[in-house]
Amino acid sequence: MALPLLEAMLPNSAMADTAQRPKRLQVFYTPNGMTMDAYRPASTGRDYALPPTLAPLAPHRDSMVVVSGLGHPQAAAMGDRPAGHGRSCPAFLTGAHAKQTEGPDIRCGVSMDQVFAAHLGDATQIPSLELGIDQASLLGSCDINYSCAYTNGISWLTPTVPLPVTANPRDVFERLFGDGEALDAKSRTAQARRQTSILDFVREDAARLSGALGVEDRHKLDEYLEASRAIERRIQRAEAGPAVVQTGLQQPAGIPATFADHVRLMIDLQVLAMQADLTRVGTFMIGREISNRTYPEIGVPDSHHMLSHHGKNPDKMAKLAQINRYHMEFFAYALQRMKDTRDGAGSLLDSTLVIRGSAFGDSNDHDFMDLPVIVAGGLVKGGRHVEVAKGTSMSNLMLAGLNLLGVQTDRFGDSTGPLRELTDA
Repeated sequence: MALPLLEAMLPNSAMADTAQRPKRLQVFYTPNGMTMDAYRPASTGRDYALPPTLAPLAPHRDSMVVVSGLGHPQAAAMGDRPAGHGRSCPAFLTGAHAKQTEGPDIRCGVSMDQVFAAHLGDATQIPSLELGIDQASLLGSCDINYSCAYTNGISWLTPTVPLPVTANPRDVFERLFGDGEALDAKSRTAQARRQTSILDFVREDAARLSGALGVEDRHKLDEYLEASRAIERRIQRAEAGPAVVQTGLQQPAGIPATFADHVRLMIDLQVLAMQADLTRVGTFMIGREISNRTYPEIGVPDSHHMLSHHGKNPDKMAKLAQINRYHMEFFAYALQRMKDTRDGAGSLLDSTLVIRGSAFGDSNDHDFMDLPVIVAGGLVKGGRHVEVAKGTSMSNLMLAGLNLLGVQTDRFGDSTGPLRELTDA
């Protein structure tokens, strides 16, 4: 089992120097756009007021920059047939124009997270971790004239290879700490029954290592092992729960019964993977693009996607805003988990570039030229709302982000230069 990054592994000069810590990238994606009136701050600068959708982020205000006005010109039709989600979702992290096709001949571009992963090389055991809540759609068309591959995920290893999203916590945990990838489903179930806890196999080694560490490292190791055990207990409880949910569909083993528990567990796994330095690159989709999930737990039994095409109906717009705020609560949870996890003299958040966004602003109009983007973490100067010139490509933000992460490049997607507003106070 991998260890967290300990101070004992680093030169003494790096112990209190955040600049020496490994840099990380996390992307948090929400589908189906926004009710922009409830999302966009009314003023720019440092004195802006948090609108209703952003209210859950109040504790993290000083760690984040709200960026308005960015768009994706490559999501335009450019002579292709009408579609929205099928072009905008793949453009989100690539800044590339997706080839219109419902077949296997898909093509887009390399995504920002994979550029950073390639830059890191073999620095970590796992190049990147692509997590989500929804299982991938079946082969075929999910948007008019566009393959489901374009809306299932946001990470692209090459222009023709989109990376699959993992939605089952058990599969994620086994990828991080077990040999689950080499086992079929039946064997994996048998293995889970034999192993009451993965940590039982490393307890003796952990105790021996603990005696050779300093006080701070011993505390960090204990905290890390307990976090690992807590996550495993939650997965085991989920597997022991009812096999059928109210919809009548069979619940996959390891997926919690509630949306909130599922999201928090996946975020915890992502944070744990960073804490162990198993990977420094992660993406999380709180919903697949064109998601039709309903949210009765917050009083919204309507389909998310249907509400996103609200036709300016005030009631539907209000319900969409409820969903947007609900999703933002989980983004706040992710930031808090990173902030609470130590990384040397600071926290994981201090050394992580976090990007939160959607492929649309106003979802009713499929507006891909005014995106709701937030950048957080210790690599940017937070506490601000900045508005960029209309027509500025989000590729400029991703180029600036890559530069902050140590990737020395002057081009990404359809960028025209790094977004200076991201780093200029």
